[in-house]
Amino acid sequence: MKIIDHFNQTKKTLFSFELLPPLKGDNIESIYKTIDPLFEFNPPYINVTYHKEEVVFKELDNGLLQKKVVRKRPGTVAISAAIMNKYKIDVVPHIICGGFNKEETENALIDLHFLGIENLLVLRGDPDKNTKRFISEPDGHPFAVDLLKQVVDLNKGKYLDEELENKTATHFTCGVAGYPEKHNEAPNMLSDLYFLKKKIEAGAEFIVTQMFYDNQKYYDFVKACRDEGILVPIIPGLKPIATKSQMTVLPQTFHIDIPEALVKELIKCKNTTDARQVGVEWAIEQSKDLIKHNVPVLHFYTMGKSDNIQRIAKAVF
Repeated sequence: MKIIDHFNQTKKTLFSFELLPPLKGDNIESIYKTIDPLFEFNPPYINVTYHKEEVVFKELDNGLLQKKVVRKRPGTVAISAAIMNKYKIDVVPHIICGGFNKEETENALIDLHFLGIENLLVLRGDPDKNTKRFISEPDGHPFAVDLLKQVVDLNKGKYLDEELENKTATHFTCGVAGYPEKHNEAPNMLSDLYFLKKKIEAGAEFIVTQMFYDNQKYYDFVKACRDEGILVPIIPGLKPIATKSQMTVLPQTFHIDIPEALVKELIKCKNTTDARQVGVEWAIEQSKDLIKHNVPVLHFYTMGKSDNIQRIAKAVF
């Protein structure tokens, strides 16, 4: 089922979450251990992230560095299929620009279509850690809107090879990312909204936001979107603080603000258990307030662990 249909079938706020594929070498049981405690809250769908290859450098005995390309978290498509088979639930795999040319993208979309997957989250992907800027593959897509247009073309039966005799149309519903505190590469919020609207005009049907810790930033973002004529559902993304170090790591990594009140509570924490409790309590209050504002879904970033998400969901659903 298309996740837009899930939204339309109820007036209640739904519960969803995002999974990371396990690190290479782990088995799929680690995924099931994350899902099982959360299944009691009836998620209509589960997101599965995609991670491109990374370039790493290994120091050799002679002191030189050896360049190596590795995939640390493979398996997005297979995990999506396994989840659908085991839990009889919709999945929303991420599809990204990074690491794919157009032909490889088309083949990946065909695989997802064959599996019966109907929903995608279309993203550019993160820049390479070594270059600090995003570089697309040769004959790839430099921006999410370009990738989105390829998906929409396939929905119309338009393939790269125009001479194909059998051109079966796919039927993907696509979401895109939104940034309540603007994307770190955008010069300002107005510019960020301009390009977000371009993605909606290209065919995106919902938005999932980056994490935030001040609900007012989300409400202001939604209003700004509506003022710009962006009328699709805007799903708030939540990531409860889990360690004291995240007080500084998250702003550095995701270019977001941590409210003063939350920082004050985290500074008092003596250990990870204390910080995790503060994160749960903060997320519960965030969630309750968002539900009062009739958000369509509360979408949680699990980062591979679900015990804190389970505690939050028990308190609000």
